[in-house]
Amino acid sequence: MDALFLSRLQFAMATMFHFIFVPLTLGLSMLVAIMETIYVKTGDETYKRMAKFWGKLFLINFALGVVTGITLEFQFGTNWSKYSGYVGDIFGSLLAIEATAAFFLESTFIAVWVFGWEKLSPKLHLLSIWLVAGASNLSAVWILIANAFMQHPVGYVMRNGRAELANFLDVVLQKFAWLEIFHTLSGAYILAGFFVLGISAYHLLRNNETDFFKKSFAVAATFALIFSAVEVLEGHFHGSEIAETQPTKLAAMESLWETGTNVPMHLLVIPDEDNERNSIEVLPIPGLLSFLAYHSPSATVKGLKDFPREERPPVALTYYSFRIMVGLAFLFLLLSFLAWKNKADPLQSKALLKVLVWAIPLPYLANEAGWIVAEVGRQPWIVYGLMKTSIAVSPVSSGQVWLSFALLTILYSFLGTVDIYLLAKFGRKGPEA
Repeated sequence: MDALFLSRLQFAMATMFHFIFVPLTLGLSMLVAIMETIYVKTGDETYKRMAKFWGKLFLINFALGVVTGITLEFQFGTNWSKYSGYVGDIFGSLLAIEATAAFFLESTFIAVWVFGWEKLSPKLHLLSIWLVAGASNLSAVWILIANAFMQHPVGYVMRNGRAELANFLDVVLQKFAWLEIFHTLSGAYILAGFFVLGISAYHLLRNNETDFFKKSFAVAATFALIFSAVEVLEGHFHGSEIAETQPTKLAAMESLWETGTNVPMHLLVIPDEDNERNSIEVLPIPGLLSFLAYHSPSATVKGLKDFPREERPPVALTYYSFRIMVGLAFLFLLLSFLAWKNKADPLQSKALLKVLVWAIPLPYLANEAGWIVAEVGRQPWIVYGLMKTSIAVSPVSSGQVWLSFALLTILYSFLGTVDIYLLAKFGRKGPEA
C-alpha cells in the first residue's frame, strides 16, 4: 500500500474515532444547560442533580475527545502538506478562528462551571454552562464551515498556483455551509437525546431513582423529537443543495447511472460498478428522485455515466451509507415521538424502554454513515472541482505513514475504550456515583 492510500486510511480512521466523541459533547452541553436552566427557574433540586450527573458524563467525553481532535489537525501538516499549501490561506484561517474564539472559551468556562457550584450565584453559574454549550457548538460551526469549503469552494481566487481568500463572508455565509451546520448539529443533538433516553430507560426499568430519571427522560424525549423532525426536514433541503453543487455525489447516493427526466427512486438497489449498472432494482417510485432533488417530478437528473470514471466517487459505499443514515433518521423520529408521547409515565411502556436502551449506539452509526456519504461521496476531490486527493498528499514514505497509522490506532483504541468504559460505569451507577 502506497503513502496516499495509507494517509487516506489514517485520516478516515482518525476522523471516525474523533466523531465518536464530538456529537455527544455538542448535544450533552446543550441538555445540561437546559436542565440547569429549569433548576434556576423552578428551584427544583432534582434538576440541579440532573445537571451535575449528566454534566459528569459530558466532562468525561469532552476530556477524552480533545486529544483525538488535536492529533487529527496535525495530519494536515504531516500527511496532507500539499493540500495545506494549496488552500491553507482559507482553511487555516478558519481553524485558527475555531481554536482562538471557540475552543479556548469552551475550555475556560468548563473550569468555571465545574468549580463554581458553591462559589457563584445560580444565575452566573448558569451563564457559565451556556457559554460552554455556545462555545462548543461555535467550535463545530467553524470546523464545518472549513469542511463546507472543501465540499463547495467559494470566496477564493487562484494566485500563484494557490487558492487564496478573496471574500471571507462568501466562505462563511454560503448556503452549503449552513445546511451542513444544521444537519450536523441536529444529528449531534439526536445522539445526545438518545444517550440520555437510553440511560434513563435503563434505570427506570430497574426502578432506580425513578423521579430523577423520569424528568431526565422527559427533557431528552422533547429534545430528541424536536431535532429528529428538524433533521428529516433539513435533510431534504441539504440533498437538494447537493444536487446543485455536487451532482456526482447525488448520483452515487442513489446509484443512478443514466441521465433522465421523471427519474424514479428505488427503495433498494444493488450497484454493479464494474458494468455501470444496478444488478437489482426494487420498488421504483416514479419521479420521486427528480422531485426530491429539484422540486419537480419532470426535472432532469444527471447519471454517473455523464461523468468520467476517474471523477466518480465509490458508488456502493456512498449508496449504502446514505440508506443507513436516512433509514435511521426516520427510526429516530418514530422512537422519539413514542418517548415524548410517554414522557409523563415512561414505565407504562417497558417494551419501549428496552428498545431505547439498545438504541443508544444507533445515532453513532447514523452520524458515521453521514460522514461517509459526505467525504467518500466527494471523492476523488479533496476540494471539490479544484484539487484531487491524489495530489494533496505529503511527499512521505509509506513506512512513515504506517508508523503514524499504527500509533494513532493504538491511541484512539485506548481512548475509545476508556470513554465507553467510563460512560458505562458512571451511567450505570446513576446520580449518586
